[in-house]
Amino acid sequence: MAQLATLSSASRWTLRDLLAAAALFVAAAAVVLWQNSHLAVLWDISYILDSSFRIALGQLPYRDFPLAHAPLTFLIQAAIIRLTGRVFFHHVLYAAIVAGSSTVVTWRIALHTLQPRLAAAWTTSLLLAIPLTVLGIYTIYPHPNYDCDCIFSILIAILLLQRLLSASSRLYLPAIAAGTSIVVPLFFKQNIGLPFLLAAAGGTGLLLAIRFLFRRTTASATPSTRTLLTMLAAAAVTLLAAILLMHWTVGIGNYVRWTVRFAGQRRLPGFHDMLAVYAEPSLIWTVPCIATALLLFKTGLVKNPWARLLALVLFAAPFLYTLLSLFRTHDPDDRASSLLALWPPILILSAILALYNLRRGLNLGVLLPIVILAAIHGTLLSQQLWGSTYAIWPLFILLLAQMIAYLTPGVLPAGEAVTESQFQTYVPTLTSVIAIALLVCGGFYTASEERLSYVDLTNGPLVHSSFPQLAGMAVRGPYLPGFDQLVRFAAAEIPAHDGLILINGEDPFYFTTGRTPQFPVLLFDPASDPYSPAQIVDEARARNIRWLIVKRNLQIKEDPTHQNEKTISLLTYDFALYRRLDNYDVYRRR
Repeated sequence: MAQLATLSSASRWTLRDLLAAAALFVAAAAVVLWQNSHLAVLWDISYILDSSFRIALGQLPYRDFPLAHAPLTFLIQAAIIRLTGRVFFHHVLYAAIVAGSSTVVTWRIALHTLQPRLAAAWTTSLLLAIPLTVLGIYTIYPHPNYDCDCIFSILIAILLLQRLLSASSRLYLPAIAAGTSIVVPLFFKQNIGLPFLLAAAGGTGLLLAIRFLFRRTTASATPSTRTLLTMLAAAAVTLLAAILLMHWTVGIGNYVRWTVRFAGQRRLPGFHDMLAVYAEPSLIWTVPCIATALLLFKTGLVKNPWARLLALVLFAAPFLYTLLSLFRTHDPDDRASSLLALWPPILILSAILALYNLRRGLNLGVLLPIVILAAIHGTLLSQQLWGSTYAIWPLFILLLAQMIAYLTPGVLPAGEAVTESQFQTYVPTLTSVIAIALLVCGGFYTASEERLSYVDLTNGPLVHSSFPQLAGMAVRGPYLPGFDQLVRFAAAEIPAHDGLILINGEDPFYFTTGRTPQFPVLLFDPASDPYSPAQIVDEARARNIRWLIVKRNLQIKEDPTHQNEKTISLLTYDFALYRRLDNYDVYRRR
């Protein structure tokens, strides 16, 4: 009961909480605004904006055009377009608000995790959250994105699941909210939301089965059996409602075709690639270091000052090594690799601790780290360690919070724990080292734009568009001036109702011009384009496409377009060169 009271008190907000939350929110949001002030990843943001705009016009994904991703991110951006008009900066503000909110939510989850075990939980959780001001869900990749939105929805779900630990058995609203929330991530990103849903619902179902079969429950069990049943019922109703809505609007067969079969065919990696995250050479020493520190804490040997110092050094060693790598090399790629190398040991040891904690029986608190690990590994299916971790650093912080909670005296057997006063001397010290390392290294990682190195961000001076629809967008190099020229040419010489194909589709043409897309594919990326070159020609003829626009110099460094030259070659049998602009070749149907 004392633990429930502590959890309940952690839910109350004081003036200190409000000030800390405001500082975290403003700092994370400011980084997102700063990122957008000097860079724009045209390939990715054009796909989001143009696809969302066609939804805002009333075109339905999966039925009217192929879409390999779940719909919620596109629906949110379409709603922004419908409510506020076609202005890029509005979408930037959305990303900044979500980034700030996710940082605050992560802090509160960490606080709830540590509060029952640690008197210094408030300070410790705040220290852990501070690095997210530079490693938050929208600070590394700063434009609206489905991975980022999905992780934010997962953070909300985890917070609501935590609240069930302190909810009264007679209050069903928290259970309904939690049950609904575990379904929502599935409709932001399939590979993240599905493992999360299966882990949360499956783990809860297993917990209920154990209670019914072995009658391992008491009147004080929290959450109560009735609460957990309500949560699962809410999840089932939400999932069924979403399926029926899909069926009645776009057709459930169409949805499965594009988001399951097509997406899995194009993006699901092989088994070897799935395990690549655990091929990190540094695991040879990082896992033993942290594992030895955990054993020292667990056995109570940290009563000895020298053992306590050794445990601190061993736990902090991987983070200190990452920090020292900033001085060891000036190569942004090596620095990024050193930071990302922290993921595998934390994943391995968090999984071991989660399994070890099952010895005390399955409960919702023990289930949460497993749910987090499921979401992380689902994310890594997309682009593995290097490409996928940009949005999931909050989950990394939550794993660290779980690990620190494991170290606290409250989880040690009686007679083996260090005293609270001794414990207070090393937890803030350890957390401070971790926070400094992540903040400094994360700051360099974000500022170096190493995760965005697949596009040209350094070519020429910073340029803004002359069109109000692109207010807030800044790109280095000739890309925006060339695009502005294309938009002016289209307004002057291409009739508004004529259909177009833009290859490669790197620019937000439809979002900027307000024209209605008439071709199913807007971005000719293998992950979004289901057509062969011959099928593209057939579609262009069937839809009476009148114009073909080919971009010559792309911002993305390696053109991922499938058989680009063959596609253009086949199309030019039907199209003749009409005008050659600074960066575009414009063709008109013969």
